[in-house]
Amino acid sequence: MHDLRRRRRRFNLTYFWPVLGIAAIVILWTLANARLTKEYSDARITAFSHAIATAKAYSEQLSHTVNLYDQITMTTKFNWEKSDGLFRLEDYADAGIYPTSKSLFVNIVDRNGQMVTSTLPFTRPVDYSDTPWFRNHKAGLLTGLQIHGPDTGKITGKEIIRFSRRLETFDGEFDGVVWVSVEPFHIASYYDEGNLREDDFISVRHDDGPVLATKINGPSRIFYREDPFFEELSVVKEEPAAKFADNKARIVAWTRLENYPLVALAAISETSAFVAYEAEKRELIEIVSAATLFIMVFTVIAIYLAAHLTQKRRRDEEVKSIFRLAVDSGRDGFYMIRPLYDEHGTAVDFQVEDCNQQGAALAGFQMKELIGKKFSCIYSGDYLNKMVEFFRLALTKGFHEDELAVSPQSKIKAQWVQRRAVRSGADLAMTVRDISEIKAHEQALSQMANADALTSLPNRHWLNRFLPTALEQAKTNGSEVALLFIDLDNFKNINDTLGHQAGDELLKAAAMRLKALVRASDHVVRLGGDEFTIILEDVKKIDEVTRVAGKIIQSLSEPFKLGNTSGNRIQASIGISMFPLDGEDGETLLKNADIAMYAAKAAGKGRHHFYQTHLSDTLVLRVSKEQALRNAIERDEFVLHYQPRVDTYTGQLRSAEALVRWNHPERGLVSPGEFIEVAEHTGLIVPLGEMIIEKACKQIAEWKRRRIPVVPISVNVSALQFNKGNVRSILASCLNRYAVEPSLIGVELTESCMIKDDDTVPHELEALRKLGVKLLIDDFGTGYSSLAQLQELDVDILKIDQAFTRRICDGKEGKAFFNAIVSMADALDICIVAEGVETIEQLHLLQILSCEEVQGNLISKAVPPNEMASLMSKQYLFPQYA
Repeated sequence: MHDLRRRRRRFNLTYFWPVLGIAAIVILWTLANARLTKEYSDARITAFSHAIATAKAYSEQLSHTVNLYDQITMTTKFNWEKSDGLFRLEDYADAGIYPTSKSLFVNIVDRNGQMVTSTLPFTRPVDYSDTPWFRNHKAGLLTGLQIHGPDTGKITGKEIIRFSRRLETFDGEFDGVVWVSVEPFHIASYYDEGNLREDDFISVRHDDGPVLATKINGPSRIFYREDPFFEELSVVKEEPAAKFADNKARIVAWTRLENYPLVALAAISETSAFVAYEAEKRELIEIVSAATLFIMVFTVIAIYLAAHLTQKRRRDEEVKSIFRLAVDSGRDGFYMIRPLYDEHGTAVDFQVEDCNQQGAALAGFQMKELIGKKFSCIYSGDYLNKMVEFFRLALTKGFHEDELAVSPQSKIKAQWVQRRAVRSGADLAMTVRDISEIKAHEQALSQMANADALTSLPNRHWLNRFLPTALEQAKTNGSEVALLFIDLDNFKNINDTLGHQAGDELLKAAAMRLKALVRASDHVVRLGGDEFTIILEDVKKIDEVTRVAGKIIQSLSEPFKLGNTSGNRIQASIGISMFPLDGEDGETLLKNADIAMYAAKAAGKGRHHFYQTHLSDTLVLRVSKEQALRNAIERDEFVLHYQPRVDTYTGQLRSAEALVRWNHPERGLVSPGEFIEVAEHTGLIVPLGEMIIEKACKQIAEWKRRRIPVVPISVNVSALQFNKGNVRSILASCLNRYAVEPSLIGVELTESCMIKDDDTVPHELEALRKLGVKLLIDDFGTGYSSLAQLQELDVDILKIDQAFTRRICDGKEGKAFFNAIVSMADALDICIVAEGVETIEQLHLLQILSCEEVQGNLISKAVPPNEMASLMSKQYLFPQYA
């Protein structure tokens, strides 16, 4: 009972004054709002009443005025028809019977629309036959009094409104029109204009909306943006500001005239209507605001005084507030921790004073089991010491938090937790959150960012983060680090021939071999494409690096089984840079290892090379050569030479192969051996190949123009260009442009183009075959094509590589191999061409072996177009000693 009274007293002291102050303010503003609502309602009712009264009074005045105009037209109609058209308004105007004002006058036109009489003097003929209202009267479409306008009067040139009637003969035929012309202000004048305040207006409108006249009390021109609709006889309503040109809201009332198609409208500005209300509103708000401020100041003072009385109880209230906040979060474990001190005032242990259910479950206890326990009874050893240190830091700093990988000694049911402790008086309030899922997600994201998706090896991003730390550690330890830059030689051929899926298989297999060759402390990284890097740490001797490089080269040279094929071989070129000898940062070491790798490739591939300073100059030269080749293609610095192909027995010229030469502006003719490899490596072989096709077609057209007996010309197509799938379209375009028959062009493809493991090759070859060009396999015997593939691909000519031509004179084995190729070609009805024929002995053996055609320097070297034209004119090219 005593506790209940104490809680009530505490409530009175702590909450009474703010509650009372808020209640007083709410009541004060509620009363003020009620008064303002009533005042606004009264002002609105008054404004509505004023608008209705104005509209009604104006409608009565307007009815009287229009009735007067109607009487004038009826009287005039009667006099005209009675006088049989001899009635003259001028006479009646002079007698004062009709008004003579220039703002109101009467007119009559005859059946032809010509003015015949008027109360307004006119000195020239006036024709109204073209006006719509006259034509409507004449057509009998209008009866009774008609109201038109406003429009411009033909006599006065002023804006007028017409009140007109049809004139008829005694037998009902149309005899003209009589009308009263009135200037708009005449009918817009209002006898009670003193009741119109600024921005108020009255207007008379047709009952279908258009305005006839408006009277405005104010400097602005006021009008509706769009004509209103008058569905009812009499209405009052609020019109928003958007409906008026001056963007001011108004209360609008209108009344239809009983006998005429007109509406009297009164618009009262809300600004004017509520001016008194707004003034009272401002005054009341100022009074209530001042009273509110007084109440607030009084309440603050009262709260401040009450706070002193509850200061001793603040600690308990803070603890409960923190506890409620933690419990409400639901996700976190919450604990109130009391420090236990020794005789020297040092916190040596901590006790759980209170916790929530989540906190007890996270620690592996029930709430009743955990509350009251000391941490020394829950944990021991090193883990207890770390917990005590955490709490001491929180007591010292007032706040401490960390993220903790949970020790196996801990009873906490999580892998990772976030701990946060806040000092509350003499105790600590601690929250513990399970962040195991968040950490697992972070680890997964880190894995995605730092691992190669194909091989699961660390990637370039990981390497860029790892190298600086590894090099700093090596610098501290005084040890060396080796960086091996590995590039897979001939990997492009695998991609081009077997497809990207086989290439991916090879990369994964190569990654596994690399990992198996290094120590657990070393790192294998895939940089991208077919490039890998290995970091060897704590290197004692250079021989260790050489031994690892040798093992890598040997391992990667072993055949790979890819898909349905086996025996696929590649090589590896390795560039090596050493820390700190070849660079003190990761970027420099990578660059120098890359340079050394290019040196290994240049030396013949399948080997390793340590970085040396002069190698940078070699790389610069290579880059310069690539740029020079790119510029040469843009400037079209290439020419074609042609090497004849003849019948083995008769020497008759059968065909010629187009061979490209670089016509360098400084060095003269450069042979393909110096730039074709660079072109293939950089992809420039594609635009160069297109250029060769076009030049060959253009040259054939030129020879034909000169009436030279042209033989078929074959052009070489690289594997990269062929696999792009656009050779047919390029050939078709050039043949059409230069009017060259397809039979005069042959396409020479290497074996690597032909054995790609998909439908691309047959599809492309079929497209070329339909075009009508001949298909040749160049350098046959150096690739992996089989008898079955040759049969399926249906080529026209096999050009046997010159390496086999050289061997036919070396013994039975060379002849047997060559003879086997000839027999195979015979069975498939394919023509055989021996390349690289250099001697008479080779020619005689080829004749014996039934080789059909030969090509080589014995017959003719590759010659420029003019010399080729001479050879085509000869037709037979065997040397005399043949």
